[in-house]
Amino acid sequence: MRLFVAVYPPVEAISHLGAQVARLRVGAAAAAGARVRLVDPGDLHLTLAFLDDVEAARLVDVESALGLAADQFRDGRDAPPRLCLGGGGVFGDGRHTVLWVDARCDVEALHGLARLVRERLRHAGIAYDDKPFRPHLTIARPGDRVEAAAVDADRTALNDYAGPRWPATELLLVRSHQGPGPRYERVAAWALG
Repeated sequence: MRLFVAVYPPVEAISHLGAQVARLRVGAAAAAGARVRLVDPGDLHLTLAFLDDVEAARLVDVESALGLAADQFRDGRDAPPRLCLGGGGVFGDGRHTVLWVDARCDVEALHGLARLVRERLRHAGIAYDDKPFRPHLTIARPGDRVEAAAVDADRTALNDYAGPRWPATELLLVRSHQGPGPRYERVAAWALG
């Protein structure tokens, strides 16, 4: 199974961001019928850890590790961290271009949560992608279907974007189903506050 660990923003934050994306060049191109791949609003998330392919028999170990991470994160906290989305950037180039928006506000807490998740996974012997944690939310995969200058203009426009604050109330384990119509399936969730 292809799994990842994430925090999902609430509908209000996604709707606010969606209005901003519609005003971007990638949003206009998608609305005009270009094959710009905007991320489905229901799939927008902040990834804390990508797990390598996990055997079904190890799922209980993953869930146990994440439960311990959530418990440890909650200890000593009065409330879940309050996050917001704002700013943005680009990963890759050419056909691999990705446009994203930053996670902001109580991002130190998000870094702490990611660190706990990764420590618990490592302790359980669960392999994960150990790239440095960069809290962001992918909003579009324009690839080379939108000119690089237009994508850069969108990145610049996102610098002025500031979304509403929201509490990160759940840690989620999500299964990624690959294929022509990739989809995400929520496997388990743990309260963060």
